[in-house]
Parts: sequence; C-alpha cells; structure tokens
Amino acid sequence: MKSLENIASEALLLPADQRFTLAHRILSSVEPEMEAQVETAWDMEIHERIRKYDAGQTSGVSGQEVFTELDKKLKR
Repeated sequence: MKSLENIASEALLLPADQRFTLAHRILSSVEPEMEAQVETAWDMEIHERIRKYDAGQTSGVSGQEVFTELDKKLKR
C-alpha cells in the first residue's frame, strides 16, 4: 500500500490539468451532499444573475478586482 507521501509526490508529477481534476475528485468525495432544495435555489439564483447581466441590469467585476479586494480584506 502506498503512503500518502508517495501518492502526493506522484500526483505532483502530473500535468496541471490532471492535478486539477484529481484535486476536484478528492474534494468532491468529502463534501457533504447538497440538499435538493438548496441546489434548486442556487440554480435559480445563478440563472437570475445571468438574466440580469444579459439584460444589462447589472455589471460584472473582473477577477483581478475581486482578488485585490479580497487581499485587502484579508490584509495580505
């Protein structure tokens, strides 16, 4: 049986896209299942936000702006 250290070392040798896929699979395996009502509510919220954006009723914020603001809040 491989140790955690061996698995991690091998995983770090994978191309970035495969490491991302592996990380997603591992995280998904430990996340609690979302209740159907919560998932439905989030789907509705996402669709409403997209509708408002497409209709010009709201604007987007660049990822750079979001991360800069987050860094300020976290005092990095």
